[in-house]
Amino acid sequence: MRLPSGWSVRRPTLDDVPAILAVVHASDIAAVGHPDFSADDVREALTAPGSDPTRDSWLAVAPDGKVVGWSYLEDAVTGIRESVTVYVHPERGVAAERPLLARQLARSARRAAESGADRTTVRAMAVPTESRWIATLRAAGFGFVKRYARMRRSLAGLSAVPPSPPAGVTIRPVRAADEAELRTFHRILDTAFRDTDDHQPTSYEQWRARVAALPSVSWDEWLLAVVDGEPAGALRSADQNLDQNEGWVKALAVLRPYRRRGVGAALLGHAFARYAGKGREYAGLGVDLTNPNQPVRLYHSAGLTTRYEVDTFERTVEAASGVDEVVGEGEPVQ
Repeated sequence: MRLPSGWSVRRPTLDDVPAILAVVHASDIAAVGHPDFSADDVREALTAPGSDPTRDSWLAVAPDGKVVGWSYLEDAVTGIRESVTVYVHPERGVAAERPLLARQLARSARRAAESGADRTTVRAMAVPTESRWIATLRAAGFGFVKRYARMRRSLAGLSAVPPSPPAGVTIRPVRAADEAELRTFHRILDTAFRDTDDHQPTSYEQWRARVAALPSVSWDEWLLAVVDGEPAGALRSADQNLDQNEGWVKALAVLRPYRRRGVGAALLGHAFARYAGKGREYAGLGVDLTNPNQPVRLYHSAGLTTRYEVDTFERTVEAASGVDEVVGEGEPVQ
C-alpha cells in the first residue's frame, strides 16, 4: 500500500492550512457539490486536545510539491472510539487515499497499545455517492453502521425576535463567566446524549479543554433552557460554516423528564432568531437518523430539510506497536 514513485508524505503544520483547505474544498465539491469546511475547521482538527498533528495526521505530496491529500484522527480524548478522516484531491490525489488510510489505522493500533487497550474502534464517514472511498473503506475491513443527515433551513424573513416559549420555559444565553453554569451546561449535554450510541462521555475538564481550544466561540449563541426554575436543556452553536453565512447547531439536548414539552423547539427558535439577527442566511445541523429519540421529526417541524446524507462505517483495530500500515481485517504490515 505504497505511494507512487515521486510522491511523499509529511506531517502538517498550521502553515499548511490554505493548502489543506484547497484539497478539502475540492473533495467536498466532488462529493456534495459545494464546500463544507472552513479554515477554522482545519485549525480545530490540528489543534484539538488529545490530537497531536506530529503523530495523528499526514499530508500526501505529489511530485510537483503540491499537497493533494490530508488525513487525521479525531475524537481521541476518551480512547473508547476514534474517527479517521481522509481527504484527497478528486483528480490529482486519488493515489494517496489508501496509503493515507493505512497510515491512520496503524496510528490507531499504536494509540491503543500506548493506552494499554487490546483494541480500539475506528469510524469513518462517506457520502453515499463516494463509491471509490466506500470501496476503500470496505477493502480495509470497515462495515456500514448507520446514516446521518446534514440539514438546513433558510432564515430569509425570519425575525430576530424569538418566538415565545411554552409556559414555564425560559431560554437564555449561558453565562460563560459562571463556572457552575458551564458545569450544568456540560452535565445536560453529557446526560441527554447517553442514550445514543454515538456519545463518548467526557469529564467536564476534558470538555472545557476542547472548548478552550476552539478558534472562536460565540457565547451568546450557546443557550440554556430552564423549566420551572430547573435547568432542562442546552443548545450549543459552533462558529463553523460562517463562510457560508450559516448558523450551526452543534448539539441540542433536553433532559429526559422535560422532553415532549416544547423545550427543544424553543431552543431552536431562539437560536434561529439569533442567527437571523446577525444576518445569517441559513441555519444548519447534523442528525443521526437512528437516534431513538427521533430528533429528525423536531427538525422537520422547525423547517429544516435534508441537504445531503452521510454514512458511517466502522471497524475494530487490534493494538500493535511499531506498525507502518494496517490493511484488510487488521493484519499489520511491518
